[in-house]
Amino acid sequence: MYKSSFDLAEAVVDVLEERLIKRLSESFPKPLGLATGRTMEPIYQALVARLRSWPKQNLEPLLDGWSSFNLDEYVGLSKGDADSFSAYMNRHLGSPLRLGSDKLLIPDGRSKDPIEEADLYRKHLKSLGGLSIQLLGLGMNGHVGFNEPPCHPDASCRVVDLSSATREQNASSFAGDLGRVPTNAITLGLSEILLAEEVHLIVTGKAKSSVLHSLLNEPASEFLPASWLRQHSNLFLWVDHSALSKVQPNIDLCNNWSS
Repeated sequence: MYKSSFDLAEAVVDVLEERLIKRLSESFPKPLGLATGRTMEPIYQALVARLRSWPKQNLEPLLDGWSSFNLDEYVGLSKGDADSFSAYMNRHLGSPLRLGSDKLLIPDGRSKDPIEEADLYRKHLKSLGGLSIQLLGLGMNGHVGFNEPPCHPDASCRVVDLSSATREQNASSFAGDLGRVPTNAITLGLSEILLAEEVHLIVTGKAKSSVLHSLLNEPASEFLPASWLRQHSNLFLWVDHSALSKVQPNIDLCNNWSS
């Protein structure tokens, strides 16, 4: 548990830096799995600052070999749309580290056939061996990526309908205008997430306390998609003090979590 999101971000980046250093010695490292949203902003800020402190002879090979897949993208938004996740990634990681869109892979929200785009995205990831590290935030209704409830652990990359709760949660990114929030998205499924070598679930803020309480105390269920993460053998849960404000963990269930 961390007192602030800043302290948590620094701790997460400590681990990420260790994994990124290891990648430098690997011939064919698997892609990173990245996420968007307010939870990730301090993490990317800390990661950029950390990597900029690296010696040039280490940083350049890391960036040259960078490969990451984002969880999701809104259907209907282009890469140039300021509200797209592509634009988000460029603002927070791509531009500061000079990583192009060929290295920060994200589904094409403007594809003429979103279903085919989801299938191509899934196949591309599979051809590279799946994910190494997957970063995840936690939605207010228990979704991870855009895997809305109800969702089973075998759900693969696909086009999804966004729930009203998720659209309301994300409206702040659209100047508070719910009407501007897309109704569909392409998302990696729980299937791809659960095949990652490591999963890091990051939960911050008092608003997430109730859903975190459910996650730590209720059995795995299609109605709480994040609960399937308990199946993962290398799962890390990162939580700040505010997110734990209403949580009294069930110790028996928590024994299934890594830390």
